[in-house]
Amino acid sequence: MTTLLILGATGLVGARLLALALDDRRFERVTAPTRRPLTPSDRLVNPIVDFEQLPADARWWQADAVVCALGTTLAQAGSRDAFRRVDHDYVLTAAQHARRAGADTFVLNSSLGADPAAGSFYLRVKGEIEQDLRAVGFGSLTLVRPSLLDGGPRPDSRPGEAIGLVFARLLRPVLPRRVRAVSTERVARAMLQAALAAPAGVQVIESERLHD
Repeated sequence: MTTLLILGATGLVGARLLALALDDRRFERVTAPTRRPLTPSDRLVNPIVDFEQLPADARWWQADAVVCALGTTLAQAGSRDAFRRVDHDYVLTAAQHARRAGADTFVLNSSLGADPAAGSFYLRVKGEIEQDLRAVGFGSLTLVRPSLLDGGPRPDSRPGEAIGLVFARLLRPVLPRRVRAVSTERVARAMLQAALAAPAGVQVIESERLHD
């Protein structure tokens, strides 16, 4: 049996992670810290938190594995600094707290093209958090790098992504597997499988491996 901590449980991938984990009895306890209360469920621990001031010594950090789908967009964040705070700083702080509490497995929903030397600010931040997570000291670190996510309407508005998804669906037959849109279901299942398997060292799951 595995105890699981989900970061970003209210987003598109995070919501699937939560639903799948709560439906899987291999997870003895599922902890999902969020800003707003989630629907109560058997085996769910739902601390209400401010990600700007995460409590370092909370007992609920204790988990066998952490799956992280925490993230925003530049448009939603309002500035590069605010975006980096969410996609890098929040993630790194939470990872450090969980590691100190004993978590040895961490799975991150990153992005296709993540690279600390990327020309794109978005991909550079994704690459930086991947790089910094390697230094936290997890025995098992899995970096999942999906292309554009296809999972139905988002709980937040992302018009640019929605337009891109329309074209991605139309062009799917001629697009290389690496850049095809990926279902959130596949991403969530791959992340949970990595959490359960806990492969030693650093594993990278590129987008082409997330297709049927």
